[in-house]
Formats: sequence, C-alpha cells, structure tokens
Amino acid sequence: IYYPPDTLSLPSSGMEGDTDLQFLLVGGDLLKVRSSSWKKTRFYKLQEDCQTMWHESKKTFKFNQTFSIKDISAVRAGRQSEGLRKNTEEPVEGRCFSIIFKGRRKNLDLMASSEEEAKQWVTSLEKIMSNMENLNSQQKTEHWIFNCLRKADKNSDNKLSLEELKDFLHQINIEVDDQYAEKLFQECDQSKCGHLAGDEIEHFYSLLTHRQEIDTIYGEYAKTTGFMSAENLLEFLIKEQREEATLADAHRLINKYELDDKAKEKQLMTQDGFLMYLHMPEGLVLNPTHKAVHQDMSQPMNHYFISSSHNTYLMEDQLKGPSSTEAYARALIKGCRCVELDCWDGSDGEPVIYHGYTLTSKILFKDTIKAIKEYAFKTSDYPVILSLENHCSVEQQRVMAQHMSSILGSALLTSPLGDQMPTDFPSPEELKGRFLVKGKRLTKLEACFGPEETAGDDGSLTEEEEDDKEEEEEEKKKEGKKLKLAKELSDMVIYCKSVHFNGFQDAKDNLGFYEMSSFKERKAMALAEESANSYIRHNVDKLSRIYPSGTRTDSSNYNPVPLWNAGCQIVSLNFQTSCNDMDVNQGRFLTNGKTGYILKPAYMRDLGSEFDPITLTAGPWLQHKTLHLMIISAQQLPKVNQKKTSIVDALVKVEIHGVPADTADKETPYIGNNGFNPMWNENFKFDVYVPELALVRFVVEDHDSVTDNDFVGQFTVPFTSLQMGYRQVPLLNKEGDPLPSAGLFVHIMIMDA
Repeated sequence: IYYPPDTLSLPSSGMEGDTDLQFLLVGGDLLKVRSSSWKKTRFYKLQEDCQTMWHESKKTFKFNQTFSIKDISAVRAGRQSEGLRKNTEEPVEGRCFSIIFKGRRKNLDLMASSEEEAKQWVTSLEKIMSNMENLNSQQKTEHWIFNCLRKADKNSDNKLSLEELKDFLHQINIEVDDQYAEKLFQECDQSKCGHLAGDEIEHFYSLLTHRQEIDTIYGEYAKTTGFMSAENLLEFLIKEQREEATLADAHRLINKYELDDKAKEKQLMTQDGFLMYLHMPEGLVLNPTHKAVHQDMSQPMNHYFISSSHNTYLMEDQLKGPSSTEAYARALIKGCRCVELDCWDGSDGEPVIYHGYTLTSKILFKDTIKAIKEYAFKTSDYPVILSLENHCSVEQQRVMAQHMSSILGSALLTSPLGDQMPTDFPSPEELKGRFLVKGKRLTKLEACFGPEETAGDDGSLTEEEEDDKEEEEEEKKKEGKKLKLAKELSDMVIYCKSVHFNGFQDAKDNLGFYEMSSFKERKAMALAEESANSYIRHNVDKLSRIYPSGTRTDSSNYNPVPLWNAGCQIVSLNFQTSCNDMDVNQGRFLTNGKTGYILKPAYMRDLGSEFDPITLTAGPWLQHKTLHLMIISAQQLPKVNQKKTSIVDALVKVEIHGVPADTADKETPYIGNNGFNPMWNENFKFDVYVPELALVRFVVEDHDSVTDNDFVGQFTVPFTSLQMGYRQVPLLNKEGDPLPSAGLFVHIMIMDA
C-alpha cells in the first residue's frame, strides 16, 4: 500500500478522474419517497472514501451516514419497487429509481428532477458497485484500513497521534496494552515529532499487516535470490497444493498476479505477488473449476437437487410480517429455482398472495408474476418452478392463468416437449429459460395427446392442506371447502402435478412420473430415517417437495441434509431467515455456476440402488476419505459488538454435514482480544465415508464465557469441491454476503483411508 507523504489519501481504486465518480462526489438533490404523502428532498453525496453515501436533511442541514456502497444489492431504474408503484404516478417512471440493500434493510425509493439525472445516478452507482466488487483482496484491505485510519484521525490533520493510533487499533479489532502501543508508535515515529505521517504511516501499515505464516511458506520455496522463480512456484503447486500443474501454469500465475513489473519481466514472483495469488480464485478453498457449470445438465430434471423456497412472498415471520414482490427478487437472485405462491381471491377480481388466515400483508398475483419474470434468470438460466398453493375461486383462477400467459408468454411451459407422451422428465438444459407450473390438474398428462377428458371438480383440497388433513380435520370440517379447478389453470400444469402421497408402493404402481407429492418436514424426516432406501428409489423417477412445519411461525428452518440424503429434490426453506440451515443450503448450491441445480450422485439416480444413508452397507457410495485440516490464522474479522471497547475473542468451528456417520464438528481454542490477525495452527482430522453428500462448514465465532458465542462469519463448501494445500477461506455474513477482507487461512489434505 502507498499513502502519499502528506495525507491519508484513498488507495487507488482505478476510478481516478472518472466522470461518474465525480458526479457522485459532487452529489445532488433527490426526492426520497416513503408514502404518497411523505416525499422529502434530501441531498445525497459520496464521501471521499468512495465507499459511503451520506445525505443532508434540508430541515436540519446535518449530514448523516446513510449506507455503504458494499451494502447495496442492486440499483433498479424506474418504478420497479412496490413503494414507487404504489406512491408515484406512471408519468414519472423515468425519473424514479430504487436502491435495494442486502439483508433485511428496506429499499430506498428515490426520484430525480429529470430522466437524464436519474439515469446518471443509476449508471454512476452501478459503476462504483462494479468497481468495488472487482477490487482484489489486497485493495479491499487497503480501503478498509484507510477508512479506519480516517476515523481514528479525530482532528483530520492527516497525522496519527499515539492516542489516535490506539483508537485505530481498537477499530480494526486488536486489543493491545499501552506499553505495546507505545513501542509500536516509537518504532514508526522516525521523525520523533510525536505523530505519524506519510512514510511513517506506510511503515506502520506494513508492520501491522505482516504475516509470519506467509514468510515461512514463501521462504521455503523462494530459492532464486530470495524470490520464487517459475520453477520454484511449480514445485509449490505440485508439492503443497497437490495440483497437476505445468511450468506454463506457473508462468501464467506470475503474469497474472505479480505486482512488481521488474520481477515479472524476470518471471519471478515476489512475496506480495504470492500473497495476491493466495487470495485469488486459484488460491481459494473452493475449486475454481466448480464455480462455473461443470456438471452434466442433460439428465432428467428430477435427478438434481433443486434450490427451493417456502412461502417465498414473506419478508419476515408467518403471522403478521409483510409480503413483498421484493422477497421473490431476492430469492431468485440467490439462485432459488422453485418459488411458492399462496393464491387467494382478492378485491376487484384480482387474485392476491399472502399467508391465509393470518395478518401478513397482501400483494397482487400479477405484480408477483411480473417480478418473477424480471428476476428469474438473472443468476441462473435454468428452469423456475412456480409452486401454486391455490385457494382461489374458479373465476380468479382464470385470471391467474391469463396473467401467467400474458406476462410470461412463450417462456411458460404449457405442453410437454416433443410430439408424443413423455416417459421421463426433460432435462434442465432442455428447459433453460422456461417456467413450469406446479399444482393440481384435472386430467392425466396423457390427455394432451389423446381425446380430452371431461374437466370437472377433482374434489381435492390444496396440497399443503391435504398433507396436513389428519392433524387439521376439524378445521377442514369448519371450512367445508373443496377446491374446484379452472381448466385454463389446470392445463398449465405439465410436469409437476400435485397429488396426495399414499405410500411408496402406491406411487410406484399408480402414479405417472409427473405426479409429485409434498411432505411436511416431520413426515419427510420420519420417512428419511425409517425408509431411506425406499425414499431414494421413489425419488429416482418422481419429484418430492418438502416444506417447513406450520408451527414454525417465526419462519425458522429445519436441517435440509437428511432430506437430500434421501434423494429429495425440492427441499424448501424460508429464504428470508438467516440461520445455519440456510448457510448449509447456500453451500450445497454454491457450485455448478450457482444454477440452483446440483446433480445427485449416480447411486441416487439408479432405480435398483441399495444405498441407505443410515445403515451404510457396502457399495459405490462408500469412498472413505480422511480429511486433515489445519486452521492456521484469520484476517480482518469484523467486530460483532460495535461498542468501542469490544474486541473479538475469535475461535473457529469446523463442521461436517452429510450422512450420520460423517456428521461431526471440532473447534479451536479462542484467541483473546484479537480479531485482526489471530493465529491458531490447530490440527483436525475427520473421517468422511460418503464424500459426494458431504459439506464442510467453517464458522468463526466470538467466544463468550457467559452467553452463547456470537456469530462472526462462515463459509460452507461441498467436500468434493475442496482444494488441497494452503488455502484462503472467504467468509460470509449471516445474510450470506461476503465480508470484505475477512478470511481464514488453512491447510487441507485429503487422503484415501
């Protein structure tokens, strides 16, 4: 890092002199829209750190920090948000835009004075967001430390006094005693003037970010006049990283990541270049070849685990929280491929979506379909299943069918692929960019290819009501309702016809491949534990959907792993709830291009499979591996408690999620008062018997001797996607978004047992 001699200037971001950046730094007035009656002018501008937006109230003339650029999920031009559609008129469409945040923070709805100005705001914000995302890890660290330095510089004189240095160390999560702080200060205060400036701050930074473990590793292989030659790097890649690398690969890494031009000319890698490589995809714990689509996508659709959401419309709890089209956008952007729509009769002949018989708010069905169309294929091109929980009258069912047809157009699948009755599901590849409707159907699918059957009342309840009928018989009698189906809606159900589950044998004997059942978690868990092999065989040629118990009114989740172990494809979770189960779900669908489709192992796609995750008899699934794992160190862990005196007491847990025989967890001791660069060098060993179903979760916590430990960050990765050797583990926050600069440094070795 380089700070000019006389100032704490922002490290280079590659946008110096950019007109869009200058526009944001100058700022301007925008109308903030909260309701039809609350629309107030605010002056917004980007701070000099190029990371923080501030606003000034016209009433108080005070600047307030509004948000960080890194907290923005998306900027959407026009009246796309519910708030803007509801609280503004169509003629101002071009002047409106919304800032969508990560996590649960509400959208910021804004209106510019002209369409040109609105476009400029959207373009400029998107550019700086893209620039921040593309910063390498070293640049992110520099930006983060720079911000902490600015905050510590209380009198803004571009110098650090001893007290300011102590404050800075607190901000970056290091607790040091006064004696050590003074020693560090005196070592850097070469001018002996009582403060640090210019080169002295640079020297302080280099002392602070020095990593002894990298010194040791680099020193062992830097055998060419103190540097790594391409041959030295190749030796490291083969011996430590266990890669099938060539000399050309070593040259490529030097050309790509070496920062020193003179070293690059000589095809040498400096320690800075080596550290850069370790933070890049080639050096991370996740195999970079697994980030893109790398699995066969031409198998029948039911041969994949499918990322799925329950009650997708809810932003919070199941009883009184808000429903929102934004919840669909967020789930789809996270790679979800099966969304749920609870449909009820609304006023003015327009069906609505909400959690029936509760105080959750209502959204229009047509607005939901528009939002789904808008965001369905932004993250993944592969098919989206619309799981309809239909409570509507026949009249409003026809309206639903009309909306889906007019809004989704040819992307909506309304007939089987091919010109004859299929015997199996089409593949995700064949269904790219398509929408499939899951729901009740009046006729067999065969009716599409022969004489039309008489359409009538199938006498059924909605699917989740049907599955719950034993427990809720009294409520059903009270409601006394039978669902009548509109032919127009029924005919849109092709490959996902909802039927009641009457046992595995009945399904095998009487159901078509396209007829699928939904299971409440308790029933599914019992089947997965007591009849796992039967469940696996059932899921070889059928689809199964699992959903959370109705008692989870707080939108909590269940563990999806036992259901995946039983071959269940559509294991639906409450995406709006941050928890361990959602972390594991995100890890399951982390690879294969984040398509939301993960190919099941071969032994879960075989009708004659003998695999049982509970008993684990001998078979091709048994591939006993030993995982040797060293937790070496962590870097730049964020503060959990933002109180000034609070410093993280960091510990690391490693969890294995998979079949029962593989499930395990171990943890390091905690390192007191150091969240900046704690070091453990702690060794763990795990036995993994069914690696294709295993996931490894790294969790960092803040130790607390009195209450439960606080969550700091985590990363979950499929066992088969681990890279061996010295690897950096990026960390995600509780919402599943990256923690800039934070990470673990580990060593991984996987051996045949």
